[in-house]
Amino acid sequence: MRFTPWSRVLAVLLAVMPPAMIAATPITPVPPQANFRVATVQVRVVPDHGDWTYRVGEPVKFKVAVVADNVAIEGASITYKVAPDMMPGAEKTATVPLDGFVIDGGTMKEPGFLRCVVTTEVAGKTYKGIATAAFEPEKIQPYQTEPEDFDAFWKKGREELAKIPVEPILTLLPDQCTDTVNVYHVGLRTIGPNWTKVPARVFGILCEPKAPGKYPAVLKVPGAGVRPYPGDKGLAARGVITLEIGIHGIPVNMPESVYDALQSAALLGYWNFNFDDKENFYYRRVYLSCVRANDFLTSRENWDGKNLLVMGASQGGQLSLVTAGLDERVTGLAATHPAFCDVAAELHGRAGGWPHPFMNPDGTKSIHATPAKIETARYYDAVNFAKRIKAPGFYNWGYNDDVTPPTSTYAAYNVIRAPKTLALTLELGHQYTPEQWEAINDWVLKALALK
Repeated sequence: MRFTPWSRVLAVLLAVMPPAMIAATPITPVPPQANFRVATVQVRVVPDHGDWTYRVGEPVKFKVAVVADNVAIEGASITYKVAPDMMPGAEKTATVPLDGFVIDGGTMKEPGFLRCVVTTEVAGKTYKGIATAAFEPEKIQPYQTEPEDFDAFWKKGREELAKIPVEPILTLLPDQCTDTVNVYHVGLRTIGPNWTKVPARVFGILCEPKAPGKYPAVLKVPGAGVRPYPGDKGLAARGVITLEIGIHGIPVNMPESVYDALQSAALLGYWNFNFDDKENFYYRRVYLSCVRANDFLTSRENWDGKNLLVMGASQGGQLSLVTAGLDERVTGLAATHPAFCDVAAELHGRAGGWPHPFMNPDGTKSIHATPAKIETARYYDAVNFAKRIKAPGFYNWGYNDDVTPPTSTYAAYNVIRAPKTLALTLELGHQYTPEQWEAINDWVLKALALK
């Protein structure tokens, strides 16, 4: 028998204790551990139309249930408001009975979205549920206007870019390569801030099939923020040249801590840099650098010479619309909940796109709503690029998105005249689901004639 230190002590005590004492020593049973419940609480809000869609003037009702482990909580106290997409509204309170609570949402007199937001507090924690009813969204038109020299402005930018040689610098990343894919860190010369007249660089991760052949190309453009990028080895393994770029003119394979430091200081709020000057606005270099990335992709010896697709989400959706509208070489695009769509709508009391430059969260006018910035936005709003898209596209978003609200994304979608497919995940906010990514990837593979 193997003794632990404590068992040895016990053995010694038992050896020296009189038998009577041992017999008289009471054995106190250990009480069973008390069970307690940690429930999953949900606030469920559902419009009374299964497709969440209504005619203008048609009333909508929202049914609310508060459940824990899928069982209704009796007498749950809620706070709710119903208002147009992203707009402030009066808050009300109610108690939810076991069979649910119905909110009369009213209607809308023009195309748009009406959002019901419900919150409750359970065990000191706040839970929220959202549902957004659509009123003839296919009829939403943008408030954003187009400057007369829009095409001339961007033609001039592309001509300036063309004078700068690409001069790619490719660095093989052996630890990232696979049996079938080569991975490189890439730096390309591009246009810099107009006021400096000094070329900059755009960086990304290139993934290419190792096998000889001719392949389609995909440019992957990033969502907002400052971060490293891994590239897309999975798509490259399917037979696609992929380039995933950053937009800030810095290498994209540095430690995460470097990007965190930049995001909290030097690049904090970069989307407002030089916003009052259309020639030097931050996104001028970004938009033209997406074209530069395409210059590089179409120069690869293993490119098939015909297929060039751009894809991204949020800010990446914005850049997908812009790149497809700006570069006639693009043959397809996949844009997920695109940003910077119809930002001028906020000047008219309607939801505009991220980063919401002209409206504060409480619905009041932002300090950025100046004549110069309003004018600059006309040259950069994704709506005005969407009008120029000629390539077929796959678009997707959710009705509950409160970052790139559906009112703004429909404003861009409705002006696209090229072949288009819209995939809706109605209850989705500014997130992604496995089903959504599967649908995007299926469309991309079909567009590139891949299995």
